[in-house]
Amino acid sequence: MKEKADPPANGRAMDSRAFQKERPREANSADRTTGEMRRRSVMKTMNRRTFLALSGAGLASGLGTRHLGNQVKLSGEAGSPDVLSYDIGMGQMLVEGGAVRENLDKAVAMISQAAEKGCRLVLLPECLDCGWTYPDSPRLADPIPGPHTDILAKAAKANDIYVVAGLTERAGPDTYNSAVLISPENGILLKHRKINILTIAQDIYSIGDRLGVAHTPLGTIGINICADNFPDSLVLGHSLARMGAQIILSPSAWAVDADHDNKQNPYGGGWRRSFTELATLYDLTVISVSNVGWIHAGVWKGRKCIGCSMAVGAGGKSLADCPYGETAEHLGIAKVELTPRKVKGTAISGMLKEKGHKI
Repeated sequence: MKEKADPPANGRAMDSRAFQKERPREANSADRTTGEMRRRSVMKTMNRRTFLALSGAGLASGLGTRHLGNQVKLSGEAGSPDVLSYDIGMGQMLVEGGAVRENLDKAVAMISQAAEKGCRLVLLPECLDCGWTYPDSPRLADPIPGPHTDILAKAAKANDIYVVAGLTERAGPDTYNSAVLISPENGILLKHRKINILTIAQDIYSIGDRLGVAHTPLGTIGINICADNFPDSLVLGHSLARMGAQIILSPSAWAVDADHDNKQNPYGGGWRRSFTELATLYDLTVISVSNVGWIHAGVWKGRKCIGCSMAVGAGGKSLADCPYGETAEHLGIAKVELTPRKVKGTAISGMLKEKGHKI
């Protein structure tokens, strides 16, 4: 099954951050062979146009229920909009500044754990390799594609799971706060370079200069990173929605002061408002995953990353919330239901006005 992606941010071809009931994963090679035969059978019974619509945002109606790969379902009766339903792992992992190898090992373990839980995709935090704003990030960073993405791509393939991960990217003299979407079959499909870089981090990271989506068997996927979802930069999320994104995945590194009291001042309200706005206006899903752990170096030394990862579905429905705390490593699971994006282009303005959004 082929995916279609927009050109990568560096202009070169690439070859390559409520829990649900667990579902069993394929147990052995015989099961995987059976699944592959079923997939090929589905391909043979549909013409190319219909199949590509199923693989991306189109999701043709009237197909009843079919399995497209592990734990992915199209459901709906003839004549009704089809819903693409599957589980996404929210890999709220510990990230230690500068401990690149250890962090990548944790990411691989989280990928494997999500696959064992039956997830078709796992979302991991921002700058999971070097740690956000780690002072030595420009030296420790790798190109994309490069050794760090190779490790994640190998884990994605071995576990038959899509991966979205935040990484530190070296590109010539520049260092970027980047994120990639990795397919288990075709490697890197999409790369995003964070655009809304905090002022305190601009001595490390350069500003990203483009947005994109990827059309996959799991729907049309957009990526942004953490502060890209600030209220004053939410135009970036609106742009991904206008590009047809059915789901926006956002690696993050959410940090608070060392003495922050979550009972008196619960964390996450600002993020939820941004995600709810996008989810309600466009009937899409937004998921963000943050790391946990103390920040031991750099401009925010002494603060702590506290997880609190969340998933918001169409209409602003809460799909999953992960625990708060600097030691709260956790694999959350969000069951997503993605519907076709029928309103496009200039027609979106009318849809937004009907929903009371001021343009």
